[in-house]
Amino acid sequence: MPVFINNSLTRKKEEFVPLKLPKVNIYTCGVTVYDECHIGHARSLYIFDVIRRYLIYRKFEVNFVRNITDIDDKIIHRAGELKKDWEDLVKEYIKRYYQDLKALGIEKANAEPRATENISEMIKYIQGLLAKGYAYVTNTGVYFSVRKFKDYGRLSGQSIDQMLTGVRKESDETKDDPLDFALWKLSKPGEPFWESPWGKGRPGWHIECSVMSQKFLKTDTLDIHAGGRDLIFPHHENEIAQAEALTGKPFAKYWIHHGLLTINGQKMAKSLGNFVTIKDVVSKYPADVLKICYLTVHYAKPLDFSWERMDGAREELGRIRECINKINYYINERQKGLPSSRPIITYVDFKKEIDGLKTEFEDAMDDDFNTPQAKSAIFQIITRVYIDNLQLESIACLEYAKKTIVELGEVLGLSFDRAEEIGSELEAMIEERNRARRCKDFKKADSIRKKLEEKGIILEDTKDGQTTWYRKL
Repeated sequence: MPVFINNSLTRKKEEFVPLKLPKVNIYTCGVTVYDECHIGHARSLYIFDVIRRYLIYRKFEVNFVRNITDIDDKIIHRAGELKKDWEDLVKEYIKRYYQDLKALGIEKANAEPRATENISEMIKYIQGLLAKGYAYVTNTGVYFSVRKFKDYGRLSGQSIDQMLTGVRKESDETKDDPLDFALWKLSKPGEPFWESPWGKGRPGWHIECSVMSQKFLKTDTLDIHAGGRDLIFPHHENEIAQAEALTGKPFAKYWIHHGLLTINGQKMAKSLGNFVTIKDVVSKYPADVLKICYLTVHYAKPLDFSWERMDGAREELGRIRECINKINYYINERQKGLPSSRPIITYVDFKKEIDGLKTEFEDAMDDDFNTPQAKSAIFQIITRVYIDNLQLESIACLEYAKKTIVELGEVLGLSFDRAEEIGSELEAMIEERNRARRCKDFKKADSIRKKLEEKGIILEDTKDGQTTWYRKL
């Protein structure tokens, strides 16, 4: 079955057909490194990591590029606030950004170019736009003439008049039109700068993404351009205008935009005291809990974050890992020669049922990466193999169930089997409790259970008199 994507450009769900099968070129807007990454950034990073993972799972050859904006007004302003050199500020926050990626278990892109390392290409790009009559020079910089690009507004669905609402001409700019945007900004005294034909300055924000996406993906037309819904206008609208004005070709075939994140119904802001960083979350919960929280809502929809939602996600992750641990336990017991109590379900029948649920997972992901439904398919597998009343024919059934759960979890960037190892000391405590129960020394058994709970190990006694365990998250 083909993959379908809800294309923001056409506002239609379309079959995904990359330009040069099986290769897929994806570009997504990355972070601006002037502050800690927050959970809104994490959602964006995670969503597009899942999309990349699923396309690879579907045998596409994905080339994924995510930029780093390491020079702009926010960086200059923050460096001034902290009385730090802007380059030192950038270096520090890039380091923290990669620490956050590692903590989340999100892989780096194939290329993560920095704006400041591609200035010469941006200057050539601007020269090309000037030569084609789409840009002009003033005493404050170089600007793109929006009205000369006839398709401007196609992505956002706005007319020029609608865009003009609320736009005002800044007193320090000499633009021909309030909608015109900066390709090159001449630097003010004390600001960082690079030499250019138009004077000392720095690139505008929009030009960096047009240049770096085409440079590092080695194409004028991307298969997928992705980012947050808040970037549609003006950032992505301006990227399209620059790129298509220069090349005369479509800039991206498919546009994917994720919904925005709020905190208990409010926009996240430091002034409101609800600014939650990635570090804040992973210090309290495993990264997989945050990911499951994101999976509960389709990527295109807004997500309202709350600690209650996180607690619910933690319970879901606990249930999955508990099932994995139970499977491991019963595999071990079967290997010792202990039979299933009622082995009435054959491997062939069981595999057919699990494969059907795996197909449901794939169908959900094929349908515009519908992660809530995909996650539901995983839980149906877990429900199907829940251990207390297991009636499976062989170890192979258990092994296939575990393999499928873990495989689908990996597609979603999750590590369901991370809690497998318990350690010899805790294993000995569990065995000691089992001996106490067999001797009907329930006081001692309860005491050991409580000690294990303090160490984060939850015990569960099964109907056949055995004991399984899982880690408390």
